Amino acid sequence: MKAVLQRVREARVEVEGAVIGQIGQGLLVLLCAEQGDTDAVADRLLAKVLKLRIFADDAGKMNRSVQDVGGGLLVVSQFTLAADVSGGNRPSFSGAAASEEGRRLYDYFVAQARAAHPVVQAGQFAADMQVHLVNDGPVTIPMAMSAA
Repeated sequence: MKAVLQRVREARVEVEGAVIGQIGQGLLVLLCAEQGDTDAVADRLLAKVLKLRIFADDAGKMNRSVQDVGGGLLVVSQFTLAADVSGGNRPSFSGAAASEEGRRLYDYFVAQARAAHPVVQAGQFAADMQVHLVNDGPVTIPMAMSAA
């Protein structure tokens, strides 16, 4: 499972001009399920996301988590994180989970996030979305978690 975390001052996602998810300070989580990913992989990734210390403490050091600062999570599915560009100029997405399994794992991740954290918003799986954000820092962290 791959994710790109962006520390944001605010973020929102729109589908067909309507806002379907929005947060203030927190993390925009772009999420991709890959072949072989499991619920356990999603659980480990979520635990890391919630505890990752990338928010400033009183001394200005990255020492606080999204939970520590009471920030939100905006989780957006993005299968393009599985892109393989090693073979040419057109990306291959063959490493991404099949659509049904990708949807199941995305829904699972969002449900687990909502059970563990008070402010969780989500995009719409497989929709053409427009994501708006104010990246804070900027801080952008790529993450990968596998079954091994």
